[in-house]
Amino acid sequence: VVRVTTLGEMTTSIAHQINQPLAAMAVHSNACLNWLEAEPPNLDEARKNITRIAQDADRANEIIVQVRNLTKGSPSERAWLQINEIIHSTIGFLDREIQEHQISLQTGLADNVPAVQGDRVQLQQVVMNLLLNAIEAVNQNSLGPRLLVIRCAQRDPKNVLITVQDTGAGFALEDTDRLFDAFYTTKQNGMGMGLAISRSIVESHGGRIWATPNDPTGAAFHFTLPAGGKMHA
Repeated sequence: VVRVTTLGEMTTSIAHQINQPLAAMAVHSNACLNWLEAEPPNLDEARKNITRIAQDADRANEIIVQVRNLTKGSPSERAWLQINEIIHSTIGFLDREIQEHQISLQTGLADNVPAVQGDRVQLQQVVMNLLLNAIEAVNQNSLGPRLLVIRCAQRDPKNVLITVQDTGAGFALEDTDRLFDAFYTTKQNGMGMGLAISRSIVESHGGRIWATPNDPTGAAFHFTLPAGGKMHA
């Protein structure tokens, strides 16, 4: 029973992670076709979308390699990373989706944030999950501003803090402690794995993740990572 349960959880996790780059590839493919069918064809925009498709394919491959290493018991690849760079690249993956849903994105990425040690694919997955959840939450709230904010700064000498907040529907206070449980979801078509995966990744990196209501509406998700390495602007 334990083996079957573990296999089910792992399958759901893989499906959740792989679905994101595949969905992005579909969006960029359709956009590329539209640019090529325009009169005259916009080759510059078509090239941009083909580049994004290649990037998404590389990201899907990285996830598959990561899963293979997990099944073999291989340790994840840890390196010194600039979290602001990871945030910028993740926003690039979701740029078209943010524009299509007419969401205003604001960034507050502080200069001189210390490097963090971690797995690039895993940390990008955390940022991706939080941003996608925020986009969906904003879409569910038809009233008020359509705003998404992501911030990064050094919280204290030992930690870097990343926050993603939105003006979506938010969550009930009684659900706060359950948000990060596996298979618990407040979304109609959700699998309840995104936040659970994010918590597992953050905690494996020595950080913690939590959620708070956003004033006046929406939610804010925060996670910390241990600071280290040299400062870089």
